[in-house]
Amino acid sequence: MSVNGDNLHGNFRWQLAARAARDAGSSQLRTLLFLSLLILLLSGTSSAQTTGAIHHLAATPQTVTWGYFDAHKAPVLRINSGDTVEVQTLVAGGLDRLEAAGVPADQIQPVLRDIDREVKDRGHGPHILTGPIWIKGAEPGDVLEVKVRSIHLAIPYAVNAMRPGSGLLANEFPYARLKVTPLDRARNVAKFSDGVEIPIRPFFGVMGVAPPAATGRVSSGPPWMFGGNMDNKELGVGSTLYLPVFTKGALFEVGDGHAAMGDGEVCVSALETSLTGSLQFFVRKDMKILWPRAETPQYYITMGFAPSLEESAKIALREMLDYLVNQKHLSRDYAYMLASDAVDFHIEEAVDGNDGVDALLPKSIFVH
Repeated sequence: MSVNGDNLHGNFRWQLAARAARDAGSSQLRTLLFLSLLILLLSGTSSAQTTGAIHHLAATPQTVTWGYFDAHKAPVLRINSGDTVEVQTLVAGGLDRLEAAGVPADQIQPVLRDIDREVKDRGHGPHILTGPIWIKGAEPGDVLEVKVRSIHLAIPYAVNAMRPGSGLLANEFPYARLKVTPLDRARNVAKFSDGVEIPIRPFFGVMGVAPPAATGRVSSGPPWMFGGNMDNKELGVGSTLYLPVFTKGALFEVGDGHAAMGDGEVCVSALETSLTGSLQFFVRKDMKILWPRAETPQYYITMGFAPSLEESAKIALREMLDYLVNQKHLSRDYAYMLASDAVDFHIEEAVDGNDGVDALLPKSIFVH
Protein backbone atom coordinates (compact mmCIF):
# COMPACT_ATOMS: atom_id res chain seq x y z
CA MET A 1 0.00 0.00 0.00
CA SER A 2 2.86 2.39 0.71
CA VAL A 3 4.16 1.93 -2.83
CA ASN A 4 0.78 2.78 -4.28
CA GLY A 5 0.55 5.75 -1.95
CA ASP A 6 3.99 6.96 -3.04
CA ASN A 7 2.96 6.65 -6.67
CA LEU A 8 -0.23 8.62 -6.04
CA HIS A 9 1.65 11.36 -4.23
CA GLY A 10 4.29 11.34 -6.96
CA ASN A 11 1.70 11.70 -9.73
CA PHE A 12 0.11 14.59 -7.85
CA ARG A 13 3.45 16.35 -7.54
CA TRP A 14 4.18 15.88 -11.24
CA GLN A 15 0.78 17.35 -12.10
CA LEU A 16 1.43 20.27 -9.76
CA ALA A 17 4.81 20.96 -11.39
CA ALA A 18 3.37 20.88 -14.90
CA ARG A 19 0.51 23.17 -13.92
CA ALA A 20 2.87 25.68 -12.26
CA ALA A 21 5.12 25.75 -15.34
CA ARG A 22 2.13 26.20 -17.66
CA ASP A 23 0.78 29.10 -15.64
CA ALA A 24 4.10 30.99 -15.52
CA GLY A 25 4.31 34.20 -17.54
CA SER A 26 7.12 33.71 -20.06
CA SER A 27 8.57 30.70 -21.80
CA GLN A 28 11.96 31.29 -20.14
CA LEU A 29 10.35 31.62 -16.74
CA ARG A 30 8.25 28.52 -17.40
CA THR A 31 11.40 26.54 -18.29
CA LEU A 32 13.32 27.68 -15.20
CA LEU A 33 10.37 27.00 -12.93
CA PHE A 34 9.76 23.57 -14.40
CA LEU A 35 13.44 22.57 -14.07
CA SER A 36 13.58 23.81 -10.49
CA LEU A 37 10.46 21.87 -9.57
CA LEU A 38 11.75 18.81 -11.41
CA ILE A 39 14.95 18.78 -9.34
CA LEU A 40 12.93 19.25 -6.16
CA LEU A 41 10.54 16.45 -7.06
CA LEU A 42 13.29 14.01 -7.94
CA SER A 43 15.08 14.70 -4.67
CA GLY A 44 11.79 14.36 -2.78
CA THR A 45 10.84 11.01 -4.30
CA SER A 46 14.25 9.34 -4.22
CA SER A 47 14.23 8.91 -0.44
CA ALA A 48 10.82 7.20 -0.59
CA GLN A 49 11.92 4.79 -3.30
CA THR A 50 15.51 4.12 -2.22
CA THR A 51 16.44 0.51 -1.61
CA GLY A 52 19.51 1.34 0.46
CA ALA A 53 22.77 -0.56 0.45
CA ILE A 54 23.02 -4.33 0.03
CA HIS A 55 25.16 -6.25 2.53
CA HIS A 56 26.27 -9.87 2.53
CA LEU A 57 26.47 -11.70 5.85
CA ALA A 58 27.81 -15.25 5.81
CA ALA A 59 27.51 -17.59 8.79
CA THR A 60 30.99 -18.08 10.27
CA PRO A 61 32.38 -18.67 13.77
CA GLN A 62 32.76 -14.89 14.02
CA THR A 63 29.23 -13.96 12.89
CA VAL A 64 26.95 -16.44 14.68
CA THR A 65 25.35 -16.55 18.11
CA TRP A 66 24.63 -20.04 19.42
CA GLY A 67 21.40 -20.42 21.32
CA TYR A 68 20.73 -17.03 22.90
CA PHE A 69 19.74 -13.37 22.63
CA ASP A 70 21.56 -10.71 24.65
CA ALA A 71 21.40 -6.90 24.55
CA HIS A 72 25.11 -6.83 25.44
CA LYS A 73 26.21 -8.98 22.49
CA ALA A 74 28.48 -7.06 20.11
CA PRO A 75 27.01 -6.64 16.60
CA VAL A 76 28.66 -8.42 13.68
CA LEU A 77 27.22 -6.03 11.07
CA ARG A 78 26.08 -2.40 11.16
CA ILE A 79 23.57 -1.14 8.59
CA ASN A 80 21.29 1.80 7.91
CA SER A 81 17.51 1.81 7.84
CA GLY A 82 16.44 0.81 4.32
CA ASP A 83 19.42 -1.49 3.79
CA THR A 84 19.09 -5.10 2.66
CA VAL A 85 21.10 -8.01 4.03
CA GLU A 86 21.75 -11.17 2.02
CA VAL A 87 22.12 -13.56 4.94
CA GLN A 88 23.25 -17.18 5.34
CA THR A 89 21.73 -19.29 8.11
CA LEU A 90 22.52 -22.80 9.30
CA VAL A 91 20.43 -25.77 10.36
CA ALA A 92 19.52 -25.90 14.05
CA GLY A 93 21.23 -28.49 16.24
CA GLY A 94 24.63 -28.22 14.63
CA LEU A 95 27.11 -30.85 13.60
CA ASP A 96 26.24 -33.46 16.24
CA ARG A 97 22.63 -33.72 15.10
CA LEU A 98 23.53 -34.19 11.44
CA GLU A 99 26.15 -36.83 12.20
CA ALA A 100 23.76 -38.68 14.51
CA ALA A 101 21.11 -38.58 11.79
CA GLY A 102 23.51 -40.25 9.35
CA VAL A 103 24.03 -37.35 6.95
CA PRO A 104 27.06 -38.22 4.77
CA ALA A 105 30.16 -36.23 5.67
CA ASP A 106 30.43 -34.70 2.21
CA GLN A 107 26.87 -33.28 2.52
CA ILE A 108 27.58 -31.45 5.78
CA GLN A 109 28.45 -27.80 5.25
CA PRO A 110 32.14 -27.25 6.18
CA VAL A 111 31.28 -24.10 8.12
CA LEU A 112 29.28 -26.22 10.59
CA ARG A 113 32.50 -28.04 11.49
CA ASP A 114 34.29 -24.72 11.95
CA ILE A 115 31.53 -23.38 14.18
CA ASP A 116 31.33 -26.60 16.20
CA ARG A 117 35.07 -26.43 16.80
CA GLU A 118 35.45 -22.71 17.48
CA VAL A 119 32.24 -21.42 19.06
CA LYS A 120 32.31 -22.34 22.74
CA ASP A 121 30.08 -19.57 24.10
CA ARG A 122 26.69 -21.24 23.78
CA GLY A 123 23.26 -20.61 25.25
CA HIS A 124 20.59 -23.16 26.10
CA GLY A 125 18.88 -23.04 22.71
CA PRO A 126 19.83 -25.31 19.79
CA HIS A 127 19.78 -22.51 17.22
CA ILE A 128 22.85 -21.24 15.39
CA LEU A 129 21.77 -17.65 14.72
CA THR A 130 23.39 -15.26 12.30
CA GLY A 131 23.96 -11.85 13.87
CA PRO A 132 23.36 -9.66 15.74
CA ILE A 133 22.80 -6.94 13.15
CA TRP A 134 22.83 -3.32 14.36
CA ILE A 135 20.36 -1.04 12.56
CA LYS A 136 21.36 2.62 12.83
CA GLY A 137 18.73 4.84 14.40
CA ALA A 138 16.81 2.08 16.17
CA GLU A 139 16.02 3.09 19.75
CA PRO A 140 13.97 1.53 22.55
CA GLY A 141 10.29 2.15 21.83
CA ASP A 142 10.75 2.08 18.05
CA VAL A 143 9.61 -0.73 15.76
CA LEU A 144 11.91 -2.70 13.47
CA GLU A 145 10.23 -3.57 10.17
CA VAL A 146 11.72 -6.62 8.43
CA LYS A 147 10.67 -7.36 4.88
CA VAL A 148 11.36 -10.94 3.73
CA ARG A 149 12.39 -10.44 0.11
CA SER A 150 13.64 -13.94 -0.74
CA ILE A 151 14.43 -17.34 0.83
CA HIS A 152 16.42 -20.16 -0.78
CA LEU A 153 17.31 -23.70 0.26
CA ALA A 154 21.04 -24.06 0.92
CA ILE A 155 21.26 -27.86 1.24
CA PRO A 156 19.29 -30.73 -0.36
CA TYR A 157 17.91 -32.23 2.86
CA ALA A 158 16.14 -31.48 6.12
CA VAL A 159 16.35 -33.18 9.52
CA ASN A 160 13.62 -33.82 12.08
CA ALA A 161 14.86 -34.55 15.61
CA MET A 162 12.61 -36.04 18.28
CA ARG A 163 14.07 -35.88 21.80
CA PRO A 164 13.06 -37.53 25.09
CA GLY A 165 11.07 -35.21 27.32
CA SER A 166 10.19 -32.87 24.47
CA GLY A 167 7.16 -32.37 22.29
CA LEU A 168 3.44 -32.25 22.92
CA LEU A 169 3.25 -36.00 23.72
CA ALA A 170 6.58 -36.26 25.51
CA ASN A 171 5.51 -39.08 27.83
CA GLU A 172 4.38 -41.23 24.90
CA PHE A 173 7.73 -40.96 23.10
CA PRO A 174 10.43 -41.25 25.80
CA TYR A 175 13.24 -41.83 23.29
CA ALA A 176 15.17 -40.04 20.57
CA ARG A 177 14.73 -40.46 16.84
CA LEU A 178 16.22 -38.61 13.90
CA LYS A 179 14.97 -38.55 10.35
CA VAL A 180 16.59 -37.11 7.22
CA THR A 181 14.19 -36.00 4.48
CA PRO A 182 15.48 -35.27 0.94
CA LEU A 183 14.43 -31.95 -0.57
CA ASP A 184 13.57 -31.98 -4.26
CA ARG A 185 14.29 -28.40 -5.25
CA ALA A 186 13.25 -28.93 -8.86
CA ARG A 187 9.75 -30.08 -7.85
CA ASN A 188 9.65 -28.01 -4.65
CA VAL A 189 8.67 -30.91 -2.41
CA ALA A 190 10.14 -32.70 0.60
CA LYS A 191 10.10 -36.48 0.02
CA PHE A 192 9.03 -37.65 3.48
CA SER A 193 8.55 -41.25 2.34
CA ASP A 194 7.27 -43.27 -0.58
CA GLY A 195 3.88 -41.81 -1.36
CA VAL A 196 4.25 -38.82 0.99
CA GLU A 197 5.52 -35.51 -0.35
CA ILE A 198 5.32 -32.22 1.55
CA PRO A 199 5.23 -28.93 -0.37
CA ILE A 200 8.29 -26.84 0.43
CA ARG A 201 7.37 -23.53 2.04
CA PRO A 202 10.57 -22.17 3.58
CA PHE A 203 10.76 -19.67 6.41
CA PHE A 204 13.08 -18.65 9.23
CA GLY A 205 11.84 -20.09 12.52
CA VAL A 206 13.84 -17.58 14.55
CA MET A 207 13.80 -13.85 13.87
CA GLY A 208 14.20 -11.49 16.77
CA VAL A 209 15.83 -8.49 18.37
CA ALA A 210 17.65 -8.26 21.67
CA PRO A 211 15.39 -8.41 24.74
CA PRO A 212 15.49 -5.64 27.36
CA ALA A 213 19.00 -5.33 28.79
CA ALA A 214 17.73 -6.02 32.31
CA THR A 215 16.77 -9.57 31.34
CA GLY A 216 20.38 -10.42 30.51
CA ARG A 217 21.04 -13.38 28.26
CA VAL A 218 17.94 -15.37 27.34
CA SER A 219 17.67 -18.72 25.59
CA SER A 220 16.70 -18.78 21.91
CA GLY A 221 14.20 -21.52 22.77
CA PRO A 222 11.07 -19.72 24.07
CA PRO A 223 9.68 -16.88 21.94
CA TRP A 224 8.65 -13.70 23.70
CA MET A 225 7.99 -9.99 23.14
CA PHE A 226 11.26 -9.60 21.21
CA GLY A 227 10.27 -12.33 18.73
CA GLY A 228 12.83 -15.12 18.63
CA ASN A 229 11.76 -18.73 18.11
CA MET A 230 8.28 -17.85 16.87
CA ASP A 231 8.15 -20.73 14.34
CA ASN A 232 5.58 -18.75 12.37
CA LYS A 233 5.24 -20.29 8.92
CA GLU A 234 3.35 -17.22 7.67
CA LEU A 235 6.69 -15.36 7.66
CA GLY A 236 7.76 -16.56 4.22
CA VAL A 237 8.68 -14.62 1.12
CA GLY A 238 6.56 -11.50 0.74
CA SER A 239 5.81 -11.14 4.44
CA THR A 240 6.72 -8.25 6.70
CA LEU A 241 7.58 -8.69 10.36
CA TYR A 242 7.25 -5.90 12.93
CA LEU A 243 9.29 -6.19 16.13
CA PRO A 244 9.29 -3.85 19.14
CA VAL A 245 12.79 -2.53 19.82
CA PHE A 246 14.19 -2.78 23.36
CA THR A 247 17.82 -1.74 22.93
CA LYS A 248 19.82 0.70 20.83
CA GLY A 249 20.50 -0.71 17.35
CA ALA A 250 17.81 -3.42 17.81
CA LEU A 251 20.44 -6.23 17.46
CA PHE A 252 18.55 -8.53 15.08
CA GLU A 253 19.34 -12.25 14.80
CA VAL A 254 17.98 -14.86 12.38
CA GLY A 255 18.19 -18.62 11.89
CA ASP A 256 16.39 -21.92 12.46
CA GLY A 257 15.51 -22.47 8.81
CA HIS A 258 12.55 -24.68 7.96
CA ALA A 259 11.72 -26.18 4.58
CA ALA A 260 8.18 -26.66 5.90
CA MET A 261 6.34 -27.11 9.20
CA GLY A 262 2.93 -28.06 10.46
CA ASP A 263 1.24 -25.56 12.79
CA GLY A 264 2.13 -26.57 16.33
CA GLU A 265 5.49 -28.24 15.50
CA VAL A 266 4.22 -30.97 17.83
CA CYS A 267 7.32 -33.16 18.13
CA VAL A 268 9.49 -30.02 18.76
CA SER A 269 11.14 -30.19 15.35
CA ALA A 270 10.14 -29.70 11.72
CA LEU A 271 11.93 -29.95 8.37
CA GLU A 272 15.03 -28.26 9.79
CA THR A 273 17.46 -27.06 7.15
CA SER A 274 19.95 -24.36 6.16
CA LEU A 275 18.60 -21.34 4.28
CA THR A 276 19.82 -18.18 2.67
CA GLY A 277 17.63 -15.14 2.33
CA SER A 278 17.30 -11.46 1.61
CA LEU A 279 15.93 -9.26 4.40
CA GLN A 280 15.31 -5.52 4.22
CA PHE A 281 15.21 -3.45 7.41
CA PHE A 282 13.42 -0.22 8.27
CA VAL A 283 13.33 1.67 11.55
CA ARG A 284 9.76 2.79 12.22
CA LYS A 285 9.44 5.79 14.51
CA ASP A 286 5.75 6.10 13.68
CA MET A 287 4.70 2.74 15.16
CA LYS A 288 4.28 1.63 18.76
CA ILE A 289 3.61 -2.04 19.54
CA LEU A 290 4.10 -4.30 22.55
CA TRP A 291 4.33 -7.68 20.80
CA PRO A 292 5.50 -8.87 17.37
CA ARG A 293 3.12 -8.35 14.48
CA ALA A 294 3.29 -9.30 10.82
CA GLU A 295 1.69 -8.69 7.48
CA THR A 296 1.32 -10.82 4.37
CA PRO A 297 -0.45 -10.07 1.09
CA GLN A 298 -3.55 -11.78 2.54
CA TYR A 299 -3.48 -11.06 6.28
CA TYR A 300 -2.60 -8.69 9.05
CA ILE A 301 -1.27 -10.80 11.93
CA THR A 302 -0.89 -10.28 15.64
CA MET A 303 0.88 -12.73 17.94
CA GLY A 304 0.98 -13.82 21.54
CA PHE A 305 3.51 -15.92 23.46
CA ALA A 306 2.95 -17.29 26.97
CA PRO A 307 3.26 -20.55 28.91
CA SER A 308 -0.30 -21.56 27.96
CA LEU A 309 -2.17 -21.49 24.68
CA GLU A 310 -5.09 -19.72 26.33
CA GLU A 311 -2.96 -16.84 27.56
CA SER A 312 -1.15 -16.67 24.21
CA ALA A 313 -4.50 -16.43 22.42
CA LYS A 314 -5.61 -13.63 24.76
CA ILE A 315 -2.44 -11.65 24.01
CA ALA A 316 -2.89 -12.12 20.26
CA LEU A 317 -6.55 -11.10 20.58
CA ARG A 318 -5.77 -7.96 22.60
CA GLU A 319 -3.16 -6.99 20.04
CA MET A 320 -5.69 -7.52 17.24
CA LEU A 321 -8.26 -5.36 19.03
CA ASP A 322 -5.61 -2.69 19.42
CA TYR A 323 -4.92 -2.83 15.68
CA LEU A 324 -8.60 -2.63 14.75
CA VAL A 325 -9.23 0.28 17.12
CA ASN A 326 -6.17 2.32 16.14
CA GLN A 327 -5.80 1.46 12.45
CA LYS A 328 -9.38 0.69 11.37
CA HIS A 329 -11.03 3.10 13.84
CA LEU A 330 -13.52 0.61 15.27
CA SER A 331 -14.85 0.86 18.80
CA ARG A 332 -13.34 -1.79 21.04
CA ASP A 333 -16.60 -3.72 21.35
CA TYR A 334 -17.08 -3.71 17.56
CA ALA A 335 -13.47 -4.83 17.18
CA TYR A 336 -14.18 -7.70 19.58
CA MET A 337 -17.21 -8.70 17.53
CA LEU A 338 -15.30 -8.49 14.24
CA ALA A 339 -12.55 -10.66 15.69
CA SER A 340 -15.17 -13.27 16.53
CA ASP A 341 -16.73 -12.99 13.07
CA ALA A 342 -13.66 -12.96 10.86
CA VAL A 343 -10.31 -13.47 12.62
CA ASP A 344 -8.70 -16.92 12.59
CA PHE A 345 -6.49 -18.07 15.46
CA HIS A 346 -3.67 -20.47 14.58
CA ILE A 347 -1.22 -22.29 16.81
CA GLU A 348 2.31 -21.39 15.77
CA GLU A 349 4.00 -23.83 18.12
CA ALA A 350 3.06 -25.50 21.39
CA VAL A 351 6.40 -26.97 22.41
CA ASP A 352 8.98 -24.20 22.97
CA GLY A 353 8.40 -23.17 26.58
CA ASN A 354 6.14 -20.30 25.56
CA ASP A 355 3.31 -21.36 23.26
CA GLY A 356 2.65 -19.20 20.23
CA VAL A 357 -0.72 -18.16 18.80
CA ASP A 358 -1.43 -16.07 15.67
CA ALA A 359 -4.52 -13.97 15.03
CA LEU A 360 -5.04 -13.62 11.25
CA LEU A 361 -7.23 -10.80 9.98
CA PRO A 362 -8.13 -11.17 6.27
CA LYS A 363 -7.41 -8.00 4.33
CA SER A 364 -10.11 -8.93 1.81
CA ILE A 365 -12.95 -8.06 4.23
CA PHE A 366 -12.13 -4.36 3.96
CA VAL A 367 -13.86 -3.40 0.74
CA HIS A 368 -13.17 0.36 0.79
